[in-house]
Amino acid sequence: FTSYNMVCFNSFDQAYQNKLKLALIGQSIFGQEVYNKLKNEGHKVVGVFTVPDKNGQADPLALAAEKDGTPVFKFPRWRAKGKPIQEVVAAYKSVGAELNVLPFCTQFIPMDVIDCPKHGSIIYHPSILPRHRGASAINWTLIHGDKKAGLTVFWADDGLDTGPILLQRECDVGQNDTVDDLYNRFLFPEGVKAMVEAVQLIADGKAPRIPQTEEGATYEGIQKKENAEISWDQPAAALHNWIRGHDKVPGAWTTIDDQVVTFYGSSLLEASVPAGQELSMKGASRPGLVTKNGLVIFGNDEKMVLVRNLQFEDGKMIPASKYFSADETTTLELTQEEKKMAEDIKAIWKGILSSVAVIEDTTDFFKSGASSMHVVRMLEEIKQKYSEIQLRNEDVYMASKFADFIQMAVRKLRGENEEEGLVIDYISKHVNNMTVNMPHQCFINGQFISADDGKTFDTINPADGSVIASVSSASLADVDKAVAAAKEAFENGEWGRMNARERGHLLYKLADLMEEHQEELATIESIDSGAVYTLALKTHIGMSVQTFRYFAGWCDKIQAILICLILFQGATIPINHARPNHNLTFTKKEPVGVCAIIIPWNYPLMMLAWKSAACLAAGNTLVLKPAQVTPLTALKFAELSAKAGFPKGVINILPGSGGLVGQHLSKHPDVRKVGFTGSTPTGKEIIKRSFFVLFFSSAANNLKKVSLELGGKSPLIIFNDCELDKAVKMGMGAVYFNKGENCIAAGRLFVEESIHDEFVRKVVEEIKKMKIGDPLDRSTDHGPQNHKAHLEKLLQYCETGVKEGATLVYGGKQVCRPGFFMEPTVFTDVEDHMYIAQEESFGPVMVISKFKNGDVDGVLRRANSTEYGLASGVFTKDISKALYISEKLDAGTVFINTYNKTDVAAPFGGFKQSGFGKDLGEEALHEYLRTKAITVEY
Repeated sequence: FTSYNMVCFNSFDQAYQNKLKLALIGQSIFGQEVYNKLKNEGHKVVGVFTVPDKNGQADPLALAAEKDGTPVFKFPRWRAKGKPIQEVVAAYKSVGAELNVLPFCTQFIPMDVIDCPKHGSIIYHPSILPRHRGASAINWTLIHGDKKAGLTVFWADDGLDTGPILLQRECDVGQNDTVDDLYNRFLFPEGVKAMVEAVQLIADGKAPRIPQTEEGATYEGIQKKENAEISWDQPAAALHNWIRGHDKVPGAWTTIDDQVVTFYGSSLLEASVPAGQELSMKGASRPGLVTKNGLVIFGNDEKMVLVRNLQFEDGKMIPASKYFSADETTTLELTQEEKKMAEDIKAIWKGILSSVAVIEDTTDFFKSGASSMHVVRMLEEIKQKYSEIQLRNEDVYMASKFADFIQMAVRKLRGENEEEGLVIDYISKHVNNMTVNMPHQCFINGQFISADDGKTFDTINPADGSVIASVSSASLADVDKAVAAAKEAFENGEWGRMNARERGHLLYKLADLMEEHQEELATIESIDSGAVYTLALKTHIGMSVQTFRYFAGWCDKIQAILICLILFQGATIPINHARPNHNLTFTKKEPVGVCAIIIPWNYPLMMLAWKSAACLAAGNTLVLKPAQVTPLTALKFAELSAKAGFPKGVINILPGSGGLVGQHLSKHPDVRKVGFTGSTPTGKEIIKRSFFVLFFSSAANNLKKVSLELGGKSPLIIFNDCELDKAVKMGMGAVYFNKGENCIAAGRLFVEESIHDEFVRKVVEEIKKMKIGDPLDRSTDHGPQNHKAHLEKLLQYCETGVKEGATLVYGGKQVCRPGFFMEPTVFTDVEDHMYIAQEESFGPVMVISKFKNGDVDGVLRRANSTEYGLASGVFTKDISKALYISEKLDAGTVFINTYNKTDVAAPFGGFKQSGFGKDLGEEALHEYLRTKAITVEY
């Protein structure tokens, strides 16, 4: 394959026919990217005009051009005493450019040069002109609280950013976006594309010249440190905009203890006032609070802003939470591996700080000549060697001296302080001999926030009917915000750039944290859903941990292999060749994008894990709606995911109404996949919303991938040659496991006539031994039903069974005690036409029908005469009969001489009205992947 010199991976046809000779005037990584893209499109760059080397280091644009052999000119200035320097202008004219391209330029270019080429000059500007003319446009976009940001490519004239507009692009501004956020997410990547598109429009003779209007025009000068002092008599939103608009340069500041302190990393804080130590600030009418999450400051509207980092006059930056203990951090003793890492990082610093003879502990990265672009380079080089260290740009500013940086990197490597910056307004309760801390707000884009409209709902403890917590009820606006965050994280965020092995590392880390918090999670699950604690610990939480570990192992086994490897992740395919040419076709597995996951209330965390783990392993992002009656473990999971280091926007949790949140998610145009577990009627509605809205409304294309795990009426056939005691024990588990709130519960038992009476007698004897009571009591066998409405539905179900003529052998009533407890129930003499023979109870109701001795095919017909097909079971010592039965049963899972034995590696899903698609196992990954076929001619 190498003999073709990889020609198949190059573009054979240029996208455009017309090309220009260009002069690039400017600097920076942005200029370098524009240069590279223009050359790749076939334009000829005849000269690059950039700034002189600084501290012995060439600008990135100069480096790229010099590497290609493009003529590079490094003029310190173009004018002297207000007049063009003729030698400089002559050097410029010598290259014969047809168009000047100024992607980012800090020098003043004379009009002799601007107007010289055939097509003149175009300039990139990071605002939607005519708004925010001037050199600090991105800063002022945030300072003014604009809802939209954007970029403009315009024709240069003799004014300041006043020339005719060639093209513009815009984007939304997030509530907590910083200058870096806007630049990295939109202004940089889209700006590069826009410059290339603009050049081609000019080459094709299609470039417009739209005069700028003066209506709405603004001009703001360069923000300097002396102008960036915080004025305190403003609302919190204005304070936040001022701080983030000056982050990182020049930095908004105030005076604390007679010294200037600069604020970095602000966000609006939507929570109750946290506990903290007061800190007086000059001019502020109310002192701030130093909390475990940072410095809380107050606007004149009493709303709050959280500030994460503080910088002192000497340049030292600290987490704001450490203000009163900044000097108390102990120096870590490094292991041999950590010492080797420190030496590797020292070599990276030396490669960047070439003018520094020796990198010492006191060497300051920025005082040694590094700039913000060198921060990106340094972190990327470290990431290549040590991908397990999750470093951010602000970490370099926080620890700019080499020794401090190494200490910080080692702490990151060891997993210390990873939850800093996560603000949680807990509901805390002392229960089950422990204190459980429960988040209760929506989790959107890495933050816990109240619902947009402020609405809440109460979540109830089914053991006694008491209110556990008031939980935020997500609105349509919250759905839109969460989907936007997930889309941004997928398309432009760190998650989309992360390699598969790093993704697996995060999933493993999350599983470890879940295991570390398993008792707290099991306690929350028990009080919120009524699950018996011992079962919650082993199954609800235990299997959730196993699920994340299982799919973590899949992460680096999905990526496509391009060269002749026939693997799960991709395959080469033999095709007919169009002679004399040859073709190679291969497939590639890709994540689908933003996934909406809607889960039920019977296994709140486990159902979350079954779908989310596969979704994340495949590289998608998600918005998850837990059941309204059981939101608490999902929100605790969100907290743990943040502590594990998942990037913002990857995981979003929206508690609230299924009719509102679930419906909006299922028809949202930016959601590419819906995974749902719940009732069959609701599943059918999701199908309508996800597919048919295209035809029955004015919505744009809304087709999306859907998988559904729905209701069941699972038959369990018990033959007279079974081990009867085992069949009784397993049959009871098949019905009463998790209070009968179990999707694969045996909804109908068929017992062979000769053992029917004995089977029923033994079941009733065992039921009488079951302890019904407090789910946190370790000796309890049977806890409360999940919620009051469900209990009432079950009681009605039993009344219907009695009215239709079935024999109520045991139970059928509510237990006389506080809470939503129901007696384990047994019906016999159930005929095929009866309601309880056809419909799922989803509760502790055993429905028993006889079948004639030896009537194998007859009982099979009866077992399959249901619209559902989720699970089934058979008990017999005759393995041939068992295998025959398993082949004929129309269900996604068949248990033989056992029941409820699911495993993370085995696919799970139903047939018929029980849905389609699989959870668990390798097959689950396919639900969250798409296959792309690629054909190359060589």
